[in-house]
Amino acid sequence: MTKTIKTLANAANTCIDEEEEISRFYHRIPEVVRELVRAWEGKEASEQLGPIPMPSQDSVVQLIHKLRAILFPGYFTPAIINRSNLEYVIGQETTELYSSLGRQIVLALQHDCFRSHKPCSQCRYRGYQLALKFVRDLPRIAALLATDIRAALEGDPAAKSPDEVIFSYPGLLAISIFRMANSLHRLQVPTLPRIMTEYAHSLTGIDIHPAASIGESFFIDHGTGVVVGETTVIGNRVRLYQGVTLGALSLPHDAGPRYRNTKRHPTIEDEVIIYANTTILGGETVIGARSVIGGNIWLTESVPPDTKVLLKRPELTFVGRKTKRDNPPA
Repeated sequence: MTKTIKTLANAANTCIDEEEEISRFYHRIPEVVRELVRAWEGKEASEQLGPIPMPSQDSVVQLIHKLRAILFPGYFTPAIINRSNLEYVIGQETTELYSSLGRQIVLALQHDCFRSHKPCSQCRYRGYQLALKFVRDLPRIAALLATDIRAALEGDPAAKSPDEVIFSYPGLLAISIFRMANSLHRLQVPTLPRIMTEYAHSLTGIDIHPAASIGESFFIDHGTGVVVGETTVIGNRVRLYQGVTLGALSLPHDAGPRYRNTKRHPTIEDEVIIYANTTILGGETVIGARSVIGGNIWLTESVPPDTKVLLKRPELTFVGRKTKRDNPPA
């Protein structure tokens, strides 16, 4: 019994000693904090310290959800929508959107002014004015998205219904957020468009810059790994598959300021199909209308209209336990 009591006492003392040692670890945190502060001193990012307005990433994401509820009535709203209450529900959602979007645009404009040391330009008035212009653009966006849904149904035999496309296709999700962001970009709203498309990128693996120009009936099948650069121009009824990159040629280290306002990404004309894992680079590269670009191709030169670009059949070798044979000639 005495031995048991001593064992328990030793265990208790050990626990106390451990807790005291762990408590000393906390005293090392202030040193790390001071190093972090020193690391930020002199960096441009440290200018954010202080009373500088800034849009909220979380609020912008909520705006995306609100917009999807407006652009796809009945799909992303908790309330049941029918013909009798459609105008009321959409009116309420759109009014709330206008108010929230106006606040975020004002913050983005103010943040841009502070960071760039611009003179005051009535950011609050401009913000709500731009929010109204965006709201007035919603019917055009909705009409474009209707063509994108139809393109998915026509281009993918696995698409069973518009509902399936709207609810579950990552391509349509990325395209719909791009179309929202592109409208804001064209209104010269800073920061918010890029937050939107990068949110779509994080969800879908599809990276579309908000400044790209994309026509109607755009379809991305599967989608993972698709990249569409800032100055890309895409015509109507274009179809892309997973892993397609519409990018820029290799640029020097100081490319940011030197090439910011130049066309660096390709032009894809109407009714082009580009298959999986193909890379097309360069601002002067034009893929002519109705062309088909096969998979796993690297292109840095233009292609005339009505052209097929395909790789030669690869040389395959089949190795079994007893036999080895090359694939037969095509």
